[in-house]
Amino acid sequence: MNYKKCFFTAFVLLIGLQIFNSCAPASEKEALVFYCAAGMKPPIEKLAKEYEEKFGTRIEIQYGGSGTLLSGLRVAKSGDLYLAADESYMAEAAKQNLIVETQPLAMLTPVIAVKKGNPKNISGIQGLLKENISFALANPGAASIGKQTKMILEEHDLWEPVRAAVTVLKPTVNEVANDIHIGSVDAGIIWDATANQYENIEIVPNELLEKYKKKVTVGVLNSTEKPTEALKFLRYLSSKEFGNPTFQAMGFEAISGDHWEEKPTILLFSGGVNRMAVEKTIQEFEIREGVDVERVYNGCGILVSQINSGQRPDAYLTCDISFMDQVQDKFMDITDISNTKILIAVKKDNPKGIKDLNDLTESDIRIGVCNPEQSALGALTKRLLEPSGIWEKIQPNIYVQTPTADLLVNQLRTGSLDAVIVYEANISQVRDKLTIISIDDPHAMAFQNYGIGENSEYYWLLSRLLKSITSDASKENFLTHGFSWEYKGNDDL
Repeated sequence: MNYKKCFFTAFVLLIGLQIFNSCAPASEKEALVFYCAAGMKPPIEKLAKEYEEKFGTRIEIQYGGSGTLLSGLRVAKSGDLYLAADESYMAEAAKQNLIVETQPLAMLTPVIAVKKGNPKNISGIQGLLKENISFALANPGAASIGKQTKMILEEHDLWEPVRAAVTVLKPTVNEVANDIHIGSVDAGIIWDATANQYENIEIVPNELLEKYKKKVTVGVLNSTEKPTEALKFLRYLSSKEFGNPTFQAMGFEAISGDHWEEKPTILLFSGGVNRMAVEKTIQEFEIREGVDVERVYNGCGILVSQINSGQRPDAYLTCDISFMDQVQDKFMDITDISNTKILIAVKKDNPKGIKDLNDLTESDIRIGVCNPEQSALGALTKRLLEPSGIWEKIQPNIYVQTPTADLLVNQLRTGSLDAVIVYEANISQVRDKLTIISIDDPHAMAFQNYGIGENSEYYWLLSRLLKSITSDASKENFLTHGFSWEYKGNDDL
């Protein structure tokens, strides 16, 4: 039987049903279309039913081999979610721009499975090659376990003899397990979690296979017209309260997920300099994810003091990495994002004739700087000027010290100050109304980074926020607002 042809026929019929449903009344259009690896059926079916009962959203699930489903998605470009039992399929889906957000759910290990009691006394891969042994494998082109089996055996020069001896190839892992269950074959290579679902199937220990664990991952499809609902279901599937216990109860090695809230609220501390660059991205993230991001923008000295006094933001986006260094034991996955120059800004046409830092020591110059105790910029300014003695010399000329630089720019524009030391990012939107003087010093630079709170209950949600902040669209926002880009990319989904 041509399983791939049968699948595509079913897939086309399913797409036709979706088109028909698009003409249905609104009350009948709430279903999420979910393409799911067949080996994940038991936990997914249970969780989908629970979700529908709790929230009234139907989940229409199409099961198949991970590879077969991906092949269909390439053609159809339709649906809301895709679950693969092997992250390599998800990476391929991302490469082809088929998915956006992803979430790991569980780990799977390939195993040799036999009938309870191992009546044929099979041990190891070589044991499958004996003349009196029949065994089944999943098709490498259709199912993740088949692809994984072929990859492992090829690495150890065993694929060709196994391929020549295999009794039958099946399109899904479940069908291999069923053949073992009913006695059609003596053995097969399946996932450990699949074997755990059959009382009369036993796992034969094998060190070779046990080294090759794979990650089960669910992703939101680029084709979805309901991203917020799809992400909500994704969070439910992976949650500590619902998803994790269900996977564990059904023999899977669950990956710890986030705390479940129908609409989570996360607390983000951010240096004030980042506000203009990041605010639009955060607003879009809130809408798409269906969450609230409570933002606290302030000087990093103030934020670090609050953290050290016991406040625990879910994430921290710094003004400068030196302030993350002060609290790095409270954050993880710290990631470089951007940088911005420190410079001197003066009134348009520079009426005081200021050319460099030394000119700020002249007696008739009114200077504004950020407070070194409250602000990253203030601390960096002091650190920059102290070695040359300029910091001490300009003290009589400092008329104001503020926690954030935007206050300095406003006072410069209103005429109450002659010069301010600020970030390039602070003046990006008013450059044409000021004169800018560069500071010729490699230390006249601040670097921004992002960390996830070590005790946050929303690690995966905050990882997706990081992905949004480091996206191409966000990068353009940063570049537009006076930053340069530091983020080097991440291969993780």
